[in-house]
Amino acid sequence: MFSIESCELPGEALLTSYSKSGAYTDCYRTEVPETITHTQYVSAFYTTSLFKLERVILTWLVSKPSTDHEAEQLAQGSTNLFAAWQVESRAENQLLLSDFSGRTRSWLMALPAGEDNDPRTHLYFGSAITKVPNQKTGKIRLGTGFRVLLGFHKIYSRLLLYSARLRLKAQFVGKS
Repeated sequence: MFSIESCELPGEALLTSYSKSGAYTDCYRTEVPETITHTQYVSAFYTTSLFKLERVILTWLVSKPSTDHEAEQLAQGSTNLFAAWQVESRAENQLLLSDFSGRTRSWLMALPAGEDNDPRTHLYFGSAITKVPNQKTGKIRLGTGFRVLLGFHKIYSRLLLYSARLRLKAQFVGKS
C-alpha cells in the first residue's frame, strides 16, 4: 500500500525488547530518495495532517493537547513529553515513546538506505502493545479492545508513515 511495506524489526531497533517479551509488535518501512535526518523524520511524522487529527482526538478524549512546536521540540530532543506520550528511549536515529497508560509504544527510526554518496533513506515506524492478564481467566492476552482494533491499527500505521513520506518529499521538492 502506497510504497509502505511490512518488515521485520531491524536488529538494533529499540522496539526489539518488546518483540522478545511477547508483546504484539509491528514494523513498517518506506524509502525516500533523499537524505533524511531522524529529526526531520520525527518532526514530519507528528505534524502531518493525519496525525494532527489524532492530536485533536487526544485533546478531546484524554485532555492531552499538543502543538507543532512541541512536535519539533520532541524531534530535536529538547522535550520528553508530547501529547499522550513520553520518551522511553532515544538513540541517534531512533525514538521510542510510551503512551500515558503504559500499554502501547510507538517507535520511529531513520537509516541510510545505501552506500556512501547514496542519498536514499529508509524510514521505519513500529508499534508495540503489551499484554495484560485477563481478569477472569488470568491468561496473559492482548485485550479485547486492542484485538478488535488491530486491523484498523495496521492500516492506520501505514497511512501515518505514508503521510510522513509525502510531507518530507514535499519539503524537498520545495527546496529544489
